[in-house]
Amino acid sequence: MRTVNLDGNIEARLPESFKSFPLIYESNRKNYRSRIFWTIVLVFVGFLFLPWTQNIRSKGFVTTLYQNQRPQELNSQIPGKILKWYVKEGDYVNVGDTILQLGEVKDDYLDPLIIPRTQTQIAQNRDKARFYEGKIATAGQQISNLEQQRELKVSSLQNKLVQINRKIEAKKAELTAANIDVKQFGDQLTRAKTMLAEGAISQFEFERRNAGYQKALAIATEKQNDLGNLQQDLVINKLDLNNAVQEYGEKIAKAQGDQFASSSEIAGANEKVASLEIKKQNITNRSGFYYLVAPQSGQVIHAAKSGINEIIKEGEKIVEIVPSEIKYAAELFIEPMDLPLIDTGRKVRFMFDGFPAIVFSGWPAASYGTFGGKVVAVETNRSVNGKFRILVTEDPNDRPWPKNMKLGAGAQGFALLKDVQIWYELWRNINGFPPDFYATEEPKKAKK
Repeated sequence: MRTVNLDGNIEARLPESFKSFPLIYESNRKNYRSRIFWTIVLVFVGFLFLPWTQNIRSKGFVTTLYQNQRPQELNSQIPGKILKWYVKEGDYVNVGDTILQLGEVKDDYLDPLIIPRTQTQIAQNRDKARFYEGKIATAGQQISNLEQQRELKVSSLQNKLVQINRKIEAKKAELTAANIDVKQFGDQLTRAKTMLAEGAISQFEFERRNAGYQKALAIATEKQNDLGNLQQDLVINKLDLNNAVQEYGEKIAKAQGDQFASSSEIAGANEKVASLEIKKQNITNRSGFYYLVAPQSGQVIHAAKSGINEIIKEGEKIVEIVPSEIKYAAELFIEPMDLPLIDTGRKVRFMFDGFPAIVFSGWPAASYGTFGGKVVAVETNRSVNGKFRILVTEDPNDRPWPKNMKLGAGAQGFALLKDVQIWYELWRNINGFPPDFYATEEPKKAKK
């Protein structure tokens, strides 16, 4: 068998029967596989060195920063039963539009004449207060009269006391003079006794001097008795003075007690008037709660009650109202590992449910249908889902957000971080490392 060298010209060396060999094995065809392979390798290596924007992807919902722009529950402030509905779910209402009418269910407010009767009670208690005010004025006048009478009585007794003291002084002087007379007549009687014994005077003269002594003694005794009576009158007068002060003091105290009692009755009546006025005002205000009105313009949704005569408890939800004017924001939930990379002012790109988008998260400039935002708040407490909530608003320097978004719609966002090469990002993800953190430099303050 002949040996065939495939390196040479096969067609020239092979016999005629082997002319089809090079056609079958395409031995003369040039091979480009190695070139394609190395080209792919070079392209892949070059791709690894392309820039890539690191990002944090998260999901959330469309919301708003302002509480008054979020769906508002309309609650009943009083218990009652539904009498009439003025709207249905899906209707749009303006501020002040009536939502439904309630009827009363509490026994305290079922009386249709409760307000006039309460007003009558208020008037009666006011009359009672005025009556006791008049009684206080009368007692005050009585106290004034008693004080004047006491002053006159005390003044009269004090004058009488002065007069008695003067009489006592006079009687003391008279008693002193009478005692002197008694002493003189006594001395004369003693001398008369001696002279009578010697026979110098007659018996008649002795009797005359004895009668003079007895008369002086009687006068002194009378003066002594008068002085005692005056001293007794002085004691009685002092007792009368004390009794008068005590008597009028008791009368004045009783009148003052009546004043205090009247003041207490006035306070009770005024308290009752205030209580009834509060009750009346509460009844008046309560009548305004029978009609529930829309606190703001929006759409009525989620009616918790339906039908007529259903009982509603105090504070129970009736419907929700979605405001018409809303400044949208987005709430996103970040993993705890990524939280240190997020701060206020961070740029975020969004995809909203219902709005088509083509996203290249690593090349945000090449994405289509995404919207820009800025982080305005980062909550420091973990949410119930184990993540941290951030709030993002529309970026005024980017394309505006869609106007026909709805609250609660889904939102997918990715916060833009540091620009790195693709090979580094692949290596980071394979090893499970977090994205690189960097902080934008604050502008330096100008030196003074």
